[in-house]
Amino acid sequence: MASSNSTPPTASDDDDREPFSVPPRQKVLGTKSWLVVSELGESRNEKVGKYWIMRRTGLPARDLRVLDPMLSYPSTIMGRERAIVVNLEHIKAIITAKEVFLLNSINPLVVEFVQDLQHRISSLHGTPTRQRDELGSDDKAEWPTQGQRKGTSQSPAEKNDFNPQTTGEIAEAECPKVVPFEFRALEACLESACKCLESETKTLEEEAYPALDELTTKISTLNLERVRQIKSRLAGISGLVQKVRDELEHLLDDDKDMAEMCLTEKLISNSLDEASLEEEVNPAPELENYR
Repeated sequence: MASSNSTPPTASDDDDREPFSVPPRQKVLGTKSWLVVSELGESRNEKVGKYWIMRRTGLPARDLRVLDPMLSYPSTIMGRERAIVVNLEHIKAIITAKEVFLLNSINPLVVEFVQDLQHRISSLHGTPTRQRDELGSDDKAEWPTQGQRKGTSQSPAEKNDFNPQTTGEIAEAECPKVVPFEFRALEACLESACKCLESETKTLEEEAYPALDELTTKISTLNLERVRQIKSRLAGISGLVQKVRDELEHLLDDDKDMAEMCLTEKLISNSLDEASLEEEVNPAPELENYR
């Protein structure tokens, strides 16, 4: 039998080969840059993965797919336990009771939206102070002096004329309810999306009228093609507007979705429940001595 000429590999041959290395897991693929705006109007950029966002907002992975720019999802507003997901035109945001997370932060329209949101927050924080100053100045101007108070007398009926309902209405008028942060942010999202659609409509309108005039004056292939393109763009804008309108109508008709969007109210309720549970588990020392 003929012997084989092949020789077994030596240790030196194995050393010459390049070792097989498994490429490290690329965690960077799921990382995105988010612009975070707090309830105080402060903004910062955070480059984090989707699992961090899921833990921070309590959203499942399927809800984050709505914000993926590579997927063509229609206009969407979804209320969840701890967050609101908004996908309207250029606005792709997650709203919580304390923060807003935004994608596409370098988009000029998103930058304009952030500035508008910060302006709303700053004006809201400044309103109570101005109202208190105005109320204080009015009280000082209308409050009678000591001599005036001595010179006027009230009848017993006037002194006893106290209506709690009227007093409550006056208190509500002087101290208006503050809109929660999540609804102010959602209002800014809707306004920004509507402004974008309105701007596109005005631009198209400025192009449509001269094109129609040209077509009326001279019917040619070039003018017909131009009008056809404008009509196609108009149909696209009309479809976007209809999608936003349908989403808003669906949201307003669903009481459950509307209730899910009250994030601040749920956060306060959960905090009170946790405090009450902690008091039951760990009662105060005075109560222990009393027992």
